[in-house]
Amino acid sequence: MMSRILLLPVLIIVCSNASAQNSQYKGFPSLAWPKLYAIDYATERDNLGEYKRPIFSPAVKALHGKIVSLPGYMVPFENATKGQHFILSSTPLNACFFCGVGGPETVIEIYLKSSIEYTDMPIQVRGVLKLNDKDPDKMIYLLEAAEFEGLVEL
Repeated sequence: MMSRILLLPVLIIVCSNASAQNSQYKGFPSLAWPKLYAIDYATERDNLGEYKRPIFSPAVKALHGKIVSLPGYMVPFENATKGQHFILSSTPLNACFFCGVGGPETVIEIYLKSSIEYTDMPIQVRGVLKLNDKDPDKMIYLLEAAEFEGLVEL
């Protein structure tokens, strides 16, 4: 029987050289990403078959509902030029989860307060982290009421 992983929305991935905005973020990489990687999965079954349900570590659970800042790379949904709702990958687009590297713990679904233009440069966002192990139409990590902090200076 085919196995599936809970919480994988369908994405349309388009590469672009458009810039997000002119601000430059000069902060340090977040310490949250390594904590978010520390999860396990349990095999569950529902009326659609088997799936992998995330089991969050105590370190991850401690971040639930907290404000966190995360650097990463934008992975757009349908509109690849501008938006408030997109995926942020901890790895560059050519090495992200959807291209076969890492797992669902390496990406987070972003809900910005204001739209930004898509960029292929790394960005920093800040918002309220929510853990999701129940809704299969969303990623396992969500960042709500998020704000764009700027481009990450390389």
